[in-house]
Order: sequence, then structure tokens, then C-alpha cells
Amino acid sequence: MVSDDTTRGQQGSAEAQELTLNDKAHSVIPQIGFGTFQIPPEDTQRAVEEALEIGYRHIDTAAAYYNEKEVGDALKATGMAGKVWVTTKLRNCDQGYDSTMVAFDRSRSNLGVDVVDMYLIHWPFAAAGFFKETWRALLKLRDEGAVRVPGVSNFLPQHLRALIEDSGETPAVNQIEVHPRFNQPGNRAFCAANGVAVEAYSPLGHGKDIESEPVVAAAKAHDVTPAQVVLRWHTQEGRIIIPKSKHVERMRVNLASSDFDLTSAELAAIDALDDPHDNVSADPATFMHSQSWADQHVRGNI
Repeated sequence: MVSDDTTRGQQGSAEAQELTLNDKAHSVIPQIGFGTFQIPPEDTQRAVEEALEIGYRHIDTAAAYYNEKEVGDALKATGMAGKVWVTTKLRNCDQGYDSTMVAFDRSRSNLGVDVVDMYLIHWPFAAAGFFKETWRALLKLRDEGAVRVPGVSNFLPQHLRALIEDSGETPAVNQIEVHPRFNQPGNRAFCAANGVAVEAYSPLGHGKDIESEPVVAAAKAHDVTPAQVVLRWHTQEGRIIIPKSKHVERMRVNLASSDFDLTSAELAAIDALDDPHDNVSADPATFMHSQSWADQHVRGNI
């Protein structure tokens, strides 16, 4: 549930809204995080330091972003290591029980933390057939105290169902692509029915999302930006979000996006924009890239 201790302010807040997760410890996660996908390593430390100074208390990275070390450098430089929520993710080419353990140690070392707040399987990579044993490795890391919350990313209901049936344990979080024009109502409904929090990546989608009539109309009605409307749509409906920007003012505006409430009619109008074919990212059912450095570089992700 969303906590009530929301500090409002045009310049952003060090105390953003929080969600209580359905994990064993009922962990509390800041609802608005700072995403680092496609932020080059040479820009990452600066961007994360600026985000922390502005008031972000949740940083999202991944082994496949190849900027974990720079995130760790920012945490160390600001004295925030171990004091803010940090999420990272396991690459596809590192799936498998033993290889997950090795990859996790590498990520934890890069980040410079003793405990990783949330560790996600980045994609189901289902054709490789390793995601069930990979999930068991994440549960072992949790039981050892190395990971606070094990979770998944880009999992569809069939993948989640397979994990639950195999292990008897349900991921607390599924980080998936959600934005107005691709909001995955079926996947979100499955997650809600099973107590899985949805964390939205690419929360602003693309230009068509923030230029859509319902979003523009709501922005005018509330005297905010269209981007803030979209981010508030997410948080008001209970999702965690990780917007990304290298620009300080935009970081501030994103963090301040919970300073107003959309009406039920405005929320419904944005929900109605959904188009099952308007995804920005890949289809989890068929995505089979290794996420090695060469693969990510060729595809323009790093």
C-alpha cells in the first residue's frame, strides 16, 4: 500500500511515496526510482550523484547496462551506499544456479554494497530453460541475507506461474514495460491477483503517450507537465516507476510528479489508450539476446 508520508514540492522531495511489498519481510520501496538504462558509464556517476542530491532514494541498474560500477562509485562518493534502495538485474547469459551466484557476487562488488535491496532476473529467456533454477538461486541469496527482495523483470503470466508452481514462492516484483499506449492489463491483473507489485520501465513510453489527448487535457487541468501526468497515472494506480533522465531539472520534475491527484475519469481515459502492439521493448515470449557486452553494444543499448 502507498504510505501517507508524501512530501509535496515543486522541486521534488527526499521523501517520495513508498510501497510495501509482499515479500517475507514486507520491505518498503520508494515508489519513484531513478533509472539508468542507456546512461553511458562516463555519465552515470554524475547522473546518480545528482539524482541522490535531488532526493531520489531508489536507484535502478542492471549488469546488462554495464554501469553498475559507476552507480557504486556514486553511492560511495555521496556516502549513500547501504542507505538507499538499489536494484540490479541478472544478465541472460548468466542464468543458471551456479552462474547466478558468480554473477551476483560481481554485481554486488561493483555496487559496493553488502546487501542488494532487489535482485531481478532480467528476462525469462525461456527457450534457454534456466529461469526456474535461476529463481532458486535468488531465493538462496535471499535466505543467506545477500539479497533483500528477489524478483523478476519482463515476466509474462506463464513465466510467473511456472516459477510459483516450481518453487512455491511468488516474486514480490515484476518489472515490466508499462506506459499509456502499452499498459499490459492482462499481465498487471495476474500480478495483482498474486500479490506481485508491478514496476514500470519506460514509464513515459514515447512521444505518442505524452502527446495524447487525455494526457494533455489532464496536464492543463492540473497545471503540470504531460510527463508528470503519465508518472502520476502510474503511481496513483500503485505502480513503482523508474523514469530516466540525464537532465537535472527533468529529474526534479519527475520526482515531484506525485504532488497532485488525477480524477477517476482522467485515470480511466489514460487506461483506455492501451494498444497491445505499441510496445517499445521486445516481446518477453521470444526475446533471446544474451545481453553480453557485444550483444548490447551491437543493439545500441550501451
